[in-house]
Amino acid sequence: MKHTLNFAVAALAFAAQFAVAQVTEPEARQDLGLLKQTAEQFLRMQATGLPGEVRVTIGSIDPRTKLPACVTPEAFLPASSKAWGKTSVGLRCSVPSRWTIYVQAKVQVHGEYIAAAAPLSQGQTIRQGDIARVKGDLTTLPAGVITDASQAIGRTAATTIVLGAPLRQDALRNQQAIQQGQAVRVIVNGAGFSISSEARALNNANEGQLTQVRTPAGQVISGIAKLGGVVELMY
Repeated sequence: MKHTLNFAVAALAFAAQFAVAQVTEPEARQDLGLLKQTAEQFLRMQATGLPGEVRVTIGSIDPRTKLPACVTPEAFLPASSKAWGKTSVGLRCSVPSRWTIYVQAKVQVHGEYIAAAAPLSQGQTIRQGDIARVKGDLTTLPAGVITDASQAIGRTAATTIVLGAPLRQDALRNQQAIQQGQAVRVIVNGAGFSISSEARALNNANEGQLTQVRTPAGQVISGIAKLGGVVELMY
């Protein structure tokens, strides 16, 4: 009887030790607030250099999301996303566990852009009085909106532009500088020298475009069209 009791006590002690051995510390969970902070810092870095005041808003992460704690979570932009307007940010971990999640975000850029201060007709040359500086969220405007007045003044409207409309690069064109058959002055600039000669334009060209001219000797050369019937070559 005594031996049976001792055996039972020993068995209970062994079972207790086994149960204790099975108790492990609960797995550490990832701090979701830290993930949002990582995403925000990443987007701010991506937006460095944008023309205006950058505001970043990170969407909520479902509090039911359970992720193993990560040593160094890494933020990245998915292939179809960019740090502009409504976007998404990826967050991933490689150590000690591998996981990836995506969160919604918004990047706003509040700055100045150039708008029409008066209705502009097609072909109209834009002057200082035709434009106005307007402040707003650049991410809500059409692609290619002009933010520097010098990019608009002197160019012509490619189409009719209504009052208050943002000016876009693709809605403006440079003035025609050269007409086909026109007599032009060719200026060759180099280190310490400048040579001028006459030629005839072989095609129409707007200011800043590459154009071809034929010299009196019959040589065809290419240069940059400038206002005033000038073609410039650099050496």
